[in-house]
Amino acid sequence: MAFKKSSRAGLLALACGLLLAAFLSVLVVDVSFAQAPAPAAAPAAEATPPAAPPPACDATANPKVLEKCTPNSGDTAWMLTSVALVLMMTIPGLGLFYGGMVRKKNVGDTVMTSFAVTCLVTILWVICTYSLAFREGSPFIGGLDRAFLQGILSDIGKGGIGNPNPLAPTIPEMVYVCFQLTFAIITPALIAGAFAERMKFSAMLWFIGLWAILVYSPIAHWVWGGDGFLSNGNDNAWTKVLDFAGGTVVHINSGVAGLMACICLGKRKDSGPPHNMVLTFIGASLLWVGWFGFNAGSAVSAGVQAGMAMGVTQFATATAAFTWMLVEWAMRGKPTVVGICTGAVAGLVAITPASGFVGPVGSLCIGIAAGVLCYWGCTGLKHMLGYDDALDAFGVHAVGGTVGALLTGVFAVEQYGGTAGLLEGNPGQLLNQVKGIVIVFVYDAVVSLIILKVIDVIIGLRVDEETERDGLDFALHGETVQ
Repeated sequence: MAFKKSSRAGLLALACGLLLAAFLSVLVVDVSFAQAPAPAAAPAAEATPPAAPPPACDATANPKVLEKCTPNSGDTAWMLTSVALVLMMTIPGLGLFYGGMVRKKNVGDTVMTSFAVTCLVTILWVICTYSLAFREGSPFIGGLDRAFLQGILSDIGKGGIGNPNPLAPTIPEMVYVCFQLTFAIITPALIAGAFAERMKFSAMLWFIGLWAILVYSPIAHWVWGGDGFLSNGNDNAWTKVLDFAGGTVVHINSGVAGLMACICLGKRKDSGPPHNMVLTFIGASLLWVGWFGFNAGSAVSAGVQAGMAMGVTQFATATAAFTWMLVEWAMRGKPTVVGICTGAVAGLVAITPASGFVGPVGSLCIGIAAGVLCYWGCTGLKHMLGYDDALDAFGVHAVGGTVGALLTGVFAVEQYGGTAGLLEGNPGQLLNQVKGIVIVFVYDAVVSLIILKVIDVIIGLRVDEETERDGLDFALHGETVQ
């Protein structure tokens, strides 16, 4: 279609949309910043009593103290660290991990994708997606009271008071905004592993932007929102799904979207081995370190749950990497650097939903299962179904996320996370996990497919054969790696 060739028009429309959003943000009036009338001066003869210090933010107090209170400095320090750790997972971690596994002629486009997704999702987060995901609204989607991040109280002139999000009651809301932003960034960035080496850069931007609004935001609200219909913290939830740090919200979500993308795009014309295993090693190492902020940070406090989450993350990851290495060694005769690195990521993925709910023994079992089943997902399952998942986004993230979510329902320990699993006599939790996986899988697949088909009709999804043959770096970005 001639219409598909107008990629510049599509980019111009995207730029105009961002400019319009910026203009609207200037027009938003935040009444919380309006200055109150100055109080009348006290009589000179009367001594002014010393002002009482602002109360500490405390979700356990009776009544709860969640307005005009001071955050916990220890929790805040840990969460600021976690923000940096999780952002490091995407830039540079994921960029290098994926960049090392593509061919040299496409490495620039691959790392550019991680960087551009970081920028685009950040802008959308400010405009609406944080509010839609993490503010109260309905069981299906949040409200817009934090559109353009209006109404956030952060008054350093009055003792550093603020109004925290009830989901993170002891830290400033802006810290929670930034922490959850890093999750919103890495989730769509993971999808890029499925369509690497053949998708138009302009089509990628449109897909990621629409997906962040229409898929990530509602699913994050369902599972993590205070009134989400799958939220374990919602007393009125339809089904209480245990997902401590993103087995469904991040990994099944991104993996399923990646599967839809690689099916819509079709197979690559040709493929080759990873061009630089050292880049992949560095990227995987950064992911492993950053994942402590991902999992332990999801406790949103510097307490015992964060400590357990950190420990089981290390145990499961090492076990999965070692298991993958042994399986690959047995099946193919040689253990590889790319293989053990992929196994480590599979373990990180699988322990993510369980990290706040299971103990050391459960983490070892999850690591073994991830190493075996994700290896099968990246080899046997992919060949059996015939899809071209370039960097195994589905095989690692959807399969690993599913394994972790299911085994969370088996190994959950009540004294660690407040909910018992199958082994502690609560088989209903395993059923809840199955329901959550199916709901997320179906919604994600249907909406992602619709978005992809619409973009394909308007501007096209795939680069032409000449560009794919010569490499995306020079054709799309005018740069090459020497």
